[in-house]
Amino acid sequence: MKNIRITIEYDGTSFAGWQRQAGRIVTVQGAIEAALGMILQENISLAAAGRTDKGVHAKAQAANFHSASTMELPRMVHSLNSVLPKSIRISDPVEVSPQFHARHSAREREYRYFLLEEPSAIYGRFAGCSFGKPDIEVMQEIATSLVGTHDFSAFSKEDRDNPGRICSVKLSEWYRYDRYLVFQISANRFLRSMVRYLVDAMISAGKGTLSVEEFIRMLDAGVLSNSLKPAQASGLFLWKVTY
Repeated sequence: MKNIRITIEYDGTSFAGWQRQAGRIVTVQGAIEAALGMILQENISLAAAGRTDKGVHAKAQAANFHSASTMELPRMVHSLNSVLPKSIRISDPVEVSPQFHARHSAREREYRYFLLEEPSAIYGRFAGCSFGKPDIEVMQEIATSLVGTHDFSAFSKEDRDNPGRICSVKLSEWYRYDRYLVFQISANRFLRSMVRYLVDAMISAGKGTLSVEEFIRMLDAGVLSNSLKPAQASGLFLWKVTY
C-alpha cells in the first residue's frame, strides 16, 4: 500500500469548499476522490493540509491518500488532470512514508489575501474589495501585532468549546502588489475563517471604524465583535504548506 502526496491548485469559486459533503454538493475533495476512484478502481479518501471554505482558492494545497495501485504516478496525475474540471490542477505526485499525514505532518501554512480598493468585473473573481482606500500603515500595525502565539477565539467561527484555539504566527504583513493590497500570513495552524475575520478587522481599522486599541482588546478578550464578518472568500488563497 502506497502513501501518495499530491499538490493541488484550484479556483474555489464554484465549489462548496474543500471538504466532502453529503448529497450532490460539489466540493474539491469530492471531485478529486471521485476522479481517483474511477482511475485507480479503488475507494480513495484524501487528507488535506487545510479545509478551505466555500469560494476560497488554493495555489498549493497538499493532500495525501493510500492506494494499492501499481500505476505510475506521472500517468496517474496525467489521467487525473484529463478528467477533472479545469478549475482543479494536480501536480508533484510523490510517494511518502506510511506515517505522513498532510494535515498532522505540516509544520507551517501560508495564506495570502488579495484586496482591491474598488470593484472589478474581471479581477474580482480572485480578490476581495475594500470599497475605498484603507490606510495600509494602520493595517500593517495590526498585522505586526499578530506575530507570536495568541488565542484567536475572537477571529473564528469554530465551536467556542473547542480548546485548540492557540496559533503561533511566524509572519504577518501587508504589502502592495500591482493593483492589489496583499495580506500574507503564515502560522503553524489556522482556525476556521480566521484569516477572513482578521482581514475584515484590519480593513475596518484602515477605514477608521475600528481602532488599533479596540483590535488588541478583542484579541486579548477572545470575543468576536458582532460588527465583524468574514472578508469575501474570493480574495483568499491557501498559498503554501511546509513540511
